[in-house]
Amino acid sequence: MSTSESVRRLSPAAVGLLLTAALSLTACGEQRAPGPAAGAVVGSSPSASGASPYVEPGAGDGAPHYNENNAYRHPRDMSPAHAKDAEREAGRIRPVLERLWKQGQWKPSEVRAALLRLGYEEAPAAGDGGRTGGTLTVREMRPRYRDGGYVTPEGAMVGLRVHDDACVTAFVQKTNYEARANGPYPETGCFEPPYGH
Repeated sequence: MSTSESVRRLSPAAVGLLLTAALSLTACGEQRAPGPAAGAVVGSSPSASGASPYVEPGAGDGAPHYNENNAYRHPRDMSPAHAKDAEREAGRIRPVLERLWKQGQWKPSEVRAALLRLGYEEAPAAGDGGRTGGTLTVREMRPRYRDGGYVTPEGAMVGLRVHDDACVTAFVQKTNYEARANGPYPETGCFEPPYGH
């Protein structure tokens, strides 16, 4: 008698019991150490390559749902023409920030005054990152947790709205400076949002 004939003779209850037994033998959901003893081929397990099977592609720190949880930290896309405009403005701002950095002038008031001389119009920041008129916003650096408390480092953050879909995000502080073109962030406009949403 063949295997298929014997399976056809089993009652539905017996088939159910066999399926249950087969599933329990596969230990679905049980965690096992990878390796030859566990039936894994050496070099083929996710842990052998350092990647978790539960991580989406491009997930920064390897945590599950990284991209979903950090969507607020990803700037929106810019049109190609607006990206060129934003990069041109970043190119205007970089030398000013470099000069201020070399002179040790990174207070928000000093940075604001220097950038307003480039012809930008100051804009008060909206709480939701939206536009409230004007194009330039200069703020103090965000507080950072250090040695059991929050401290606000010296320096200034700069957000310049070039178009609705294009910004320059910049900063100058004691250690360095930067100005880069990017799309606006979903919740904070031209300012890069802090970690720990």
